[in-house]
Amino acid sequence: MTRLTSTRAAVLREHGAPLVLEELPLPAEVEPGAAVVRVDCATLCATDVHLWSGAMAFPDMLPIVLGHETMGTVRAVGPGTRDALGRTVKVGDRIGWSESVCGHCYGCTVLRNPVACSERGYGFLLRSDRFPYATGGLAAHNYVTPGALKVVLPDEVKDTWAASAGCAVKTVLHAYDRAGGVRPGSSVVVQGAGALGIVATAVARASGAGTVITIGAPDSRLDLARAFGADTVIGLDGGADARLATVMDATHGRGAELVLDLAGAPGVGAEAVGMAAFGGRFVVVGTTGPRPDELPLGTIMGKELNVLGSLNGDAGDLYRAIEFLRTSRDRFPWDDLFGEPAGLGGASAALASMRRLEQVKAVVHPHL
Repeated sequence: MTRLTSTRAAVLREHGAPLVLEELPLPAEVEPGAAVVRVDCATLCATDVHLWSGAMAFPDMLPIVLGHETMGTVRAVGPGTRDALGRTVKVGDRIGWSESVCGHCYGCTVLRNPVACSERGYGFLLRSDRFPYATGGLAAHNYVTPGALKVVLPDEVKDTWAASAGCAVKTVLHAYDRAGGVRPGSSVVVQGAGALGIVATAVARASGAGTVITIGAPDSRLDLARAFGADTVIGLDGGADARLATVMDATHGRGAELVLDLAGAPGVGAEAVGMAAFGGRFVVVGTTGPRPDELPLGTIMGKELNVLGSLNGDAGDLYRAIEFLRTSRDRFPWDDLFGEPAGLGGASAALASMRRLEQVKAVVHPHL
């Protein structure tokens, strides 16, 4: 097989501007534990949209290749490269991967939590003008570093599904794990009807929730939430009081035992606290950036609520996400989450389309 020395990529050089197609170098030698992967599919996340628009930004982040929901076929592999289950990664394998971790910081060694790695940020913070250059999904090939947590994919999980497992699905499973899971017969409120909210709706239903309520917009996404297991859907055209009344009616006046913020919009925290049952759990997942949000602390105290934060996930969550997709492939209409695929040249339009809420999950096939 011809050795690859470079790859085409769509590079973000200016927030809000069209991505620029460029040729980026690939390493001359593949390090032990690393791989060069042909990107077969990248699905776009709301975070990609925020990074592209500049609503979410980091110092010195540009230029960058966006895309952190990615899967592909191994083209070259370094010595001793294994996946999270200890399986040898071979040329020709389909793999997905999670954020890269350093393995030596306080988060990795003392907390033993990859999510807390001080150098974590694979797909977010690695510039395209510095080694290892091509690590984001909007590229024809990726250099998957030794610290990237890899999983060999089962044949039953489609490319689009596997790519979305890299952030959307694993983020939701991590949040449920942080919350202690779903108690059988309990009530769950999902705030947000984007990709995370739809996946969270499916997980609540598959986990045995008695009542699943999804809140969001537009109406097409609420229809999708019903298909993924919501018993009650609530739009955003009414006010907070109307939404609270609907939740109370659906939960026989008790409120929800578990509320998940997957929207991140202003005011959702206060609404969540109001909707939660006594002794309930509220998990904050969708909020981005340092924006302050008022919470009624007296209500949190009076209801004895458990309020938890949840940030993305690790290789364990990625593996469980892939298994959830595999085992529920005939239960939920996963294909309905994804738009028509675009090539790298259409990536800017795909980001703009997601910003307009025209697609739940935009899809980029870099080789189209």
